[in-house]
Amino acid sequence: MITTAVGYRLPRRERIIALASLLGVATLAWYYLWREVSGMATMPGNDIMAMAEAPRVWSLEWLALTFIMWTIMMAGMMLPSASPAILLYGAMARGNRGPGSTLPSVWLFASGYLAVWAGFSLVVTVLQAALQAGGLVSAMMVSSSTWLTASLLLVAGVYQWLPAKDACLEKCRDPLQFFLFRWRPGAAGAFRMGIEHGAFCTGCCWALMLLLFLAGVMNLMWVALIAGFVLVEKLLPAGRWTGRLVGLAMIAAGGVIIVSRTPAFM
Repeated sequence: MITTAVGYRLPRRERIIALASLLGVATLAWYYLWREVSGMATMPGNDIMAMAEAPRVWSLEWLALTFIMWTIMMAGMMLPSASPAILLYGAMARGNRGPGSTLPSVWLFASGYLAVWAGFSLVVTVLQAALQAGGLVSAMMVSSSTWLTASLLLVAGVYQWLPAKDACLEKCRDPLQFFLFRWRPGAAGAFRMGIEHGAFCTGCCWALMLLLFLAGVMNLMWVALIAGFVLVEKLLPAGRWTGRLVGLAMIAAGGVIIVSRTPAFM
């Protein structure tokens, strides 16, 4: 766990500023999402349905706005659970480069980390457009297909038990060894290490992020629940086994949906 990284700790003032900046970005992201949801809640039904029209779904304006929404949402969901690792990196950077290097290193590392999630957001934007154009996801970005819902649950549940998940999660839960053996000096090194850590984080959580389509990408309670689960899985001592147990529950839920929709069982 990150808390076992004895000897790597930022001075109190630098730690407060760095943590405040990270959580400040996350707070602004959640505020943006709340504003978006509030705006959608006041839209007439006809305007909401117009959002689902195929020509609009594939317009550059729609794709750009959806990409921005996903990118901001990923920042709000992932920065809180990534903050301990980012602060650990800042402490190690200060130790290697001396006072005055902490905050630039933290921000460069965080920028690289978020750049990877921006790349994921681009991919999932195209996926959402395809699902919405195909009628599998509603205008409110909720799965309208029981088979899609079951598939997302099964994929996410099975992935919780795969070695690839374990390997990526381990880098998130205990980043010290990753930082020690893959250290890169300088500003470019900070950004590149942020990208590498972000890649492991994305490898750990991509299937969970796709579950946003189950109850709605703009359902803030659902978004918060998934973000909270990611935080538990990454930071708490029992997080790994909690993730596996939740994975079993997702597999069971997906199986129940498939069985209930199979004619032989109806």
